[in-house]
Amino acid sequence: MRIAFDLDGVLADLHRTFAATALRLFPGLDDADVASPAAGASPPSDEPVEADAKDEQEDAGMPLERHQVSAVWQELCGQTDFWASLEEIEKGTVARIASIAESRRWEVLFITSRPRSAGATVQRQTQRWLSSHGFEMPSVYVVHGSRGKIADSLQLDVVVDDRADNCLDVVLESKSRAILVWRGTPSSVPPSAKRLGIGVVPTVAACLDVLLEADKTAGTPIDLMQRLRKLLGLQTKAASTER
Repeated sequence: MRIAFDLDGVLADLHRTFAATALRLFPGLDDADVASPAAGASPPSDEPVEADAKDEQEDAGMPLERHQVSAVWQELCGQTDFWASLEEIEKGTVARIASIAESRRWEVLFITSRPRSAGATVQRQTQRWLSSHGFEMPSVYVVHGSRGKIADSLQLDVVVDDRADNCLDVVLESKSRAILVWRGTPSSVPPSAKRLGIGVVPTVAACLDVLLEADKTAGTPIDLMQRLRKLLGLQTKAASTER
């Protein structure tokens, strides 16, 4: 199986650092203002930071204003090797991915749209972070643009992401299966997710359990996709539509 994991909001806890920085820079905010998982769950898609105010966070109900979001990103990306400093969201998950990949012979890639920060390149910072959490010699792709086109060009079987728009790109522009790690309430899951064949899980641990179960019983790539759909509670497509 060939799988790509997004970083922030999936494996790396950007939200905690983003929220703490916002509260420090703007004392008038309170914890509730940055409590949503959308607050800093994923970075802006590209630089310059000051020009990208993360409209999708505002649309998701985060009450920070444009200038506040920009100020937080300016502060974070001004820190040397910022991307190497984050904590894991689910402790031990990176090491578990490494262990499963080794035993099941999975090809694992890590993809991110992180903007540049002071210090080493984003790719090197991210590689060091993954290595420090138990995944040796990680393949890291710093990408911009449609995740669907990336999934198609890399011939991925599965893409795991925390953003519904990225998952939508994957299902519309590739034959890859998209799994959305949704850390909000179940009632707030975008209604189009399952309708469009996007699997939804509450944690990466749950995602890995599903992938393992599908991989154990799948005999061919088509079997794998059908098993994944069934385990994720999605309607089964005709085999001819699966890769």
